[in-house]
Amino acid sequence: MSDTAAAAVDQSTEVRAPAGAAAPVPADASARGGTIVPRWLRWSLAGAALLVALWLPNGLYPTVAVDIACWALFAVAVDLLLGYTGLMSFGHAAFWGTSAYATGLAAINWGLPFPVAVLLGALAAVVLAIPVGYLAVKRVGIYFAMVTLAFAQMVYYIANQWRSVTQGENGLQRVPRELFGLDLTDEYYFYYAALPIVAGGLFLVWRAVHSPFGRVLVAIRDNPARARALGYPVHRYKLAAFLLSAFTAGLGGGLFAIGHRFVSLDVLHWTTSGKAVIIVVLGGIGTLWGPVVGAAGVTRLEDWLSFAGFEQIGLVTGAIFVLAVLIFRRGLWGTVTHWLRRRG
Repeated sequence: MSDTAAAAVDQSTEVRAPAGAAAPVPADASARGGTIVPRWLRWSLAGAALLVALWLPNGLYPTVAVDIACWALFAVAVDLLLGYTGLMSFGHAAFWGTSAYATGLAAINWGLPFPVAVLLGALAAVVLAIPVGYLAVKRVGIYFAMVTLAFAQMVYYIANQWRSVTQGENGLQRVPRELFGLDLTDEYYFYYAALPIVAGGLFLVWRAVHSPFGRVLVAIRDNPARARALGYPVHRYKLAAFLLSAFTAGLGGGLFAIGHRFVSLDVLHWTTSGKAVIIVVLGGIGTLWGPVVGAAGVTRLEDWLSFAGFEQIGLVTGAIFVLAVLIFRRGLWGTVTHWLRRRG
């Protein structure tokens, strides 16, 4: 973010600095709506995505469709940090898993409607993210990643040892899908009941990154020293992004628990965080649509390999990840948007 670019930024895309700041922070193209593709094409893509979401459980097993929706939320949450704030988290499974356990316990013990239970689970993830984020955002690069990973492993250990609550290795079983007396035992109907929550979570992140708040995050990602010099509280913005990311991951984790009606220690394992990062990189970092596409591709591939009886699923997904990184340097969706930007 050079001085020349800052001086040339259009007034319609600037972010107002706090009182006493020297100059506005320019918005990066990746964080502005309407600069990558034409407006009509963006609305067309949004409409197509809605149609695909409505069709999904008819073309796939409803359970796979639910998994795609949950992993899409999780991956978008990771992309908010990685793509728009420049923070690589290897410990987001802590928030995904904490929400899954909190949602399952609320549904089992209190019999709450599943949307309320999922919201409570997401709020539990935010409560956990406050101390974790407060300490982690003061670090950068690999140190931030290691701090988040360390906290996630602590949460995994606590969940494994706190058997009176989490049931240890047995996990939470028969998590109910209560919704005001409606019969949601069929995954097909549950998918459509959960879809508004997924859409709400995705819209929340989309609105955040296309607001002045999101533009400041991009400025912090590109040049934190200059953003700090302009008067922006960098650590506070990072913490706010961290909490929003934890909340979104919590929505996905809670729906995952209700969808499977079972919560195991796997939701807290570090490999769960690694899978989310792989999905983001495959789809395209800093695109929001990319993680959704990546979640659909990875989940569908794993389901197909499992159905075919192939046991070394990680070997195949790892090889595809390497090839995708070598061929599509910006990820699948990132490559598409780059091509559209060049044509525009």
